[in-house]
Amino acid sequence: MDNKLERILQKVQKPARYTGGEYGQIVKDKAEVDIRIAFCFPDTYEIGMSNLGLRILYGALNGLDGVWCERVFSPWDDMEVHMRADDLPLCGLESGDPIRGFDFIAFSVGYELSYTNVLNMLDLAGIPLRAAQRKEHDPIVIAGGACCYNPEPLADFIDLFVVGEGEDVVADLIGTYRSACRDGASSGSGAGNGGSGDGSNNSGGADGSGSNHRSGVNGGRAAFLKAAPKLPGVYIPTLYDIIYDHDGSLKEITPKDGAPLPVLKRIVQELDDAYFPVNTIVPSTALIHDRSVLELFRGCIRGCRFCHAGYVNRPVRSRSCDTLIKQGVESLEKSGYDELALLSLSTSDYSRLIDLCDGLMSWCEPRRASLSLPSLRADNFSVEIMERVQKVRKSGLTFAPEAGSQRLRDVINKNVTEEELLDACRVAFEGGRNSVKLYFMLGLPTETDEDVKAIAVLARAVLDTWKRHAKNKSRGLRITVSTSCFIPKPHTPFQWEAQVTMGEYMRRVDLLRGELKTKAITYNWHEAEQSFIEAALARGDRRAGGVIETAWKDGARMDSWSEHFSLQLWLEAFEKSGIDPGFYALRERARDEKLPWGLISAGISEDHLWGEREASRSGKTTPDCGTECSGCGASGLLKGGQVCGAC
Repeated sequence: MDNKLERILQKVQKPARYTGGEYGQIVKDKAEVDIRIAFCFPDTYEIGMSNLGLRILYGALNGLDGVWCERVFSPWDDMEVHMRADDLPLCGLESGDPIRGFDFIAFSVGYELSYTNVLNMLDLAGIPLRAAQRKEHDPIVIAGGACCYNPEPLADFIDLFVVGEGEDVVADLIGTYRSACRDGASSGSGAGNGGSGDGSNNSGGADGSGSNHRSGVNGGRAAFLKAAPKLPGVYIPTLYDIIYDHDGSLKEITPKDGAPLPVLKRIVQELDDAYFPVNTIVPSTALIHDRSVLELFRGCIRGCRFCHAGYVNRPVRSRSCDTLIKQGVESLEKSGYDELALLSLSTSDYSRLIDLCDGLMSWCEPRRASLSLPSLRADNFSVEIMERVQKVRKSGLTFAPEAGSQRLRDVINKNVTEEELLDACRVAFEGGRNSVKLYFMLGLPTETDEDVKAIAVLARAVLDTWKRHAKNKSRGLRITVSTSCFIPKPHTPFQWEAQVTMGEYMRRVDLLRGELKTKAITYNWHEAEQSFIEAALARGDRRAGGVIETAWKDGARMDSWSEHFSLQLWLEAFEKSGIDPGFYALRERARDEKLPWGLISAGISEDHLWGEREASRSGKTTPDCGTECSGCGASGLLKGGQVCGAC
């Protein structure tokens, strides 16, 4: 361990965040490696190591010959202070080497409020913030994840975006990079492939000095960025000219040098054949979600009109029941965890869920390991499911009606009725459950005060259901109602909508709070300030990059953590940049307006999205794709041209 790091660790919270050395981490012989990748998660260790996507890509990349992928997390503020004071650069967790000397710096960006952490990590690594400032010897900075479906706010800082599912792209990127490095070497621009093999070739300092092993240090970087746009799912911002109109809206997007427009996302065709991390890292400190996880399927058949994840992850692709049982058992055996979470956007929609639970519980029950299903829907919750998941231990029950009234649930296409929700609660209460969490959004399109009050009516109906059906009332009932502010997200039917103002959101919070004066019901709400900035960044264009950089320079860090977030700092950054955040967040977009994220295709036609938006205005619902294909526009993403993988 670096002597500076060892001294610093005695002065910071949770030093295990920065030490590495966990069971299951991958360490490779540097003499056998020609490409090094820093997988950067722009949040703390506890958040990043709870992320399944990180574990999948970490394993998939390290499964490639000659590639070593190391983890890097955003340091907490106390650690950052000491790193800067002692001139300690950001290093890979596995080797302790400064990532400034790696070939690729790859960010997983799943949340807009982590954007300043991206810049902060680049700065701590000693890498120029803006892509235009980087030279041939600098690492290639890549970003992927949910936020990259609108890459424009980060476009000035990222060399290359991966759009879609990363494990379908990484091998292509590595192969293209190696070819570019060979071409650069053969053209006489310098030595091309790898280090001396003595283990000392990866020790380049944070300032780029010292020896450097990178394959592409002479000629590979430029050649790679020229060749990479030929790969499906790759977006390189410098290959697109952006012109704005006099009113500030987007006027024109012009691709250059044969770059595609739009860039179509990549997806994994067959999940059974895809890499899954059954032999994963066991952390040495507690995580936010400290358990084994099992991914059942990707996509969602439901079509909730507000849901970004539901639309960009179409079409639905499932793992087979046999594969899941095998992966679930192996992950528990190799990790030592006593809990397995079944993950998807809507777990209870998995067609063989009962068979899967039975197969897993036959192994779990004798070993006192439990199953948890965090993504259940009220309309298909059953006694059979409940009996299986509570064989070892009972957990709380969570449902997300999203809206209190049936009218508004029809607007958002949340095809769940009050009767179905109350029936699901009845089943749970009869089975001995005594706590329920209900999640809603405020500020949804067409929402009225009556819709807000309907949330309280629904919560009281749940309480009444418990009074009538609970077998044991001695412990009482705990109902938690939580609300967040609706954020209109790109690539959804509501991408054209406006967010309500912060003041209006809080007025609705106060209205609901006044209706929930019952001891059995606890009301929590998400702060409006963070949601406002999230919406501005989610719907921003390339000019938002200047705002992000200004906010970071003024001290913005860890903005997803309420104790660090400063609305005033962000408002000042927008003002200094000459941009009104309301222009992005609070403005309804016209049908014919060019959208900043229009250069990316999630595989769903804009006509389909607009049709769903129009249907919402009349309260018309669309059947889920498990019942009737809605023509979601996903054809061409799957082999054989199926419209939807769930039909």
